[in-house]
Amino acid sequence: MAKATSVRARVRAEMTDEIKETARRHLAEQGASNLSLRAVAREVGMVSSAVYRYFESRDALLTALIIDAYDALGDAAETADAGCNPSDLVGRFESVCIAVRLWGLTHPHEYALTYGSPVPGYAAPQDTVGPALRVPLVLGGIVMAGARAGILRAEAGDWLEPRVQAEMDRITATQFPGVPLPVMARGLVAWTELFGAVSFEVFGRLTNVIEDREAWFSYQVRTLTRLIGLRP
Repeated sequence: MAKATSVRARVRAEMTDEIKETARRHLAEQGASNLSLRAVAREVGMVSSAVYRYFESRDALLTALIIDAYDALGDAAETADAGCNPSDLVGRFESVCIAVRLWGLTHPHEYALTYGSPVPGYAAPQDTVGPALRVPLVLGGIVMAGARAGILRAEAGDWLEPRVQAEMDRITATQFPGVPLPVMARGLVAWTELFGAVSFEVFGRLTNVIEDREAWFSYQVRTLTRLIGLRP
């Protein structure tokens, strides 16, 4: 009985993966807005009613694809960070940034699903929050390590507008204790600028502007490194 259950579970997992892989091809060809569960079922060779045993709706399938994308990007960022000397904060930050860029360029349609325009009529459930936080937590961990080592600290003249200060106070209290609020603010700017830089490249916004994309990205990362307060 246990063996039969194991076989059914394996078959279900394989079919689930095939459905998701087919859906990813549809994303590349037609975009997320036009993703159809029935069309995916036809390509897989299932009757439309059967596919609902795996995904109850188009939104459930989208959610699965979004979680997979966030997790794949999180894996890339965490692996890049783990491959560095823990005390080399500059190297860690740069390696994570490079990993994010390479993943985005290699998986443009999945990147668009997670960091592009919202899909009309779709509201991401709470299940996506944890996977989406993986890259920010890696970057925040680098900032927190710098703060604990006394490398990243508030500078003379640092000032935050009261509403921004309240936001930073909430974020540090819940996620990054011990990080000075101005340092946290600079870290958040670096995070948003990183994904802005990757988005500009993935979505073709640098066409006819920048030819050597790799050199330009390296310059942006070095600039963000200095913004945070890290020095080689």
